[in-house]
Amino acid sequence: MTALTALVPSLVPMESNALSQFGHDAWWVIGLKAVSILVLLLLLTLFNIWFERRVVGRMQHRPGPNVNGPFGLLQSLADALKLIFKEGIIPKAADKVVYLVAPIIAVIPSFVTFSVIPFGPEVTIPFTDTRTPLQLTDMPVAVLFVMAIASLGIYGIVLGGWSSGSTYSLLGGLRSGAQMISYEVAMGLALVAVFLYAGSMSTSEIVEAQDNLWFGLILLPSFVIYMISMVGETNRAPFDLPEAEGELVGGFHTEYSSMTFALFFLAEYINMATVSAVATTLFLGGWHAPFWLDHAWAGANEGYWPVLWFLGKVLFFIFIFIWLRGTLPRLRYDQFMAFGWKRLIPISLVWIIAVATIRAISLDGGIDRRYLLIGIGVLAAIFLVLFFIGGTEEEPAAAPQFATGSGFPVPPMPAGGPVRGAAGPLVFEDRSPVTASATTAQSTSQPSAAAGGPGEEI
Repeated sequence: MTALTALVPSLVPMESNALSQFGHDAWWVIGLKAVSILVLLLLLTLFNIWFERRVVGRMQHRPGPNVNGPFGLLQSLADALKLIFKEGIIPKAADKVVYLVAPIIAVIPSFVTFSVIPFGPEVTIPFTDTRTPLQLTDMPVAVLFVMAIASLGIYGIVLGGWSSGSTYSLLGGLRSGAQMISYEVAMGLALVAVFLYAGSMSTSEIVEAQDNLWFGLILLPSFVIYMISMVGETNRAPFDLPEAEGELVGGFHTEYSSMTFALFFLAEYINMATVSAVATTLFLGGWHAPFWLDHAWAGANEGYWPVLWFLGKVLFFIFIFIWLRGTLPRLRYDQFMAFGWKRLIPISLVWIIAVATIRAISLDGGIDRRYLLIGIGVLAAIFLVLFFIGGTEEEPAAAPQFATGSGFPVPPMPAGGPVRGAAGPLVFEDRSPVTASATTAQSTSQPSAAAGGPGEEI
């Protein structure tokens, strides 16, 4: 504990300047912030659905939605209204209570996680003299709070798959649970490097620590690992194995329709926004102006302008999600799980040891921390590349030998073993009329023993 305190002095419970801004708002200010976050997430979901369909349409050389409203912007609203007014069907074999509660369990944590995301600095509410930070609340362990609340969403997916009474839904829910557990480990390890370097788990303090240099640059391996993990965490392509329509029809929401299906759909898109907002907060400077515009424009990080920078960075990650979906094919499930456990987690552990070493040396007044970070970052990048290249192709497994004795009858194996390569040419018998008539006459004059001859006992 003493060593951890020495490495991360800000993790010791104390009242910092950033945290002291919270807990003093009036009830109407808290309500205004909560309603604003709710409205923003709903509008962002409608926009993201339209944005995804337009971007993928451009990638596939088709226009996408372009009829309802200007540029098709009202298409998402039309789809939402259609789902709301459709008839809800509950399968006969479903557990009705759990079946209806599961989508609510999945969608509520998606909204709650945004309560500790900073959208901007302290501002004045229009038409009032009240000043408040553009963040609902904050706490010393805000990032752990985000991960804990986001993990609760998996209960809704697993319960939804189980309560549907369908094998496809159950398999989709189990896949989603295994997938989220696997990639949450790598995601948590990637965030440890941020905690060690920032010296805090508070989101507002992490944003303040990136005032001069973003963690996405100096902690590049953590940034890359988090981006891969967040795609697996949200069950998005190419990691959308719980919803693989070629294997599981629709996955855990196969038996859902109408508003219950819309809640699962809403949870997925808000989770995309959540992991994008966390990535923006921890690695891209949060609401700070991009490309260090504040050096050329003093007001870039003041007032409500930071909200624009924050949303722009979030939409950048949303575009990455869409780009991956329109570009990469779906992975096989065993490849996907092996990649998480055999690639991401070992790299994360090595990188954490490196960052902890850098932190200890810099606190003791040793080598300049910037040169150490550059050197370790280059080594980690080389280590990451070596994981993807240089592997030897595995020999194909030998064909299983089937028992031909007693037991369940199985077809015999070919005489020379399994046939490899192209199939042999087809050879057809000569069935000319002359040959066919001679064969027929011979068969009628010599009855077979199986049919029973004139002098044979039957």
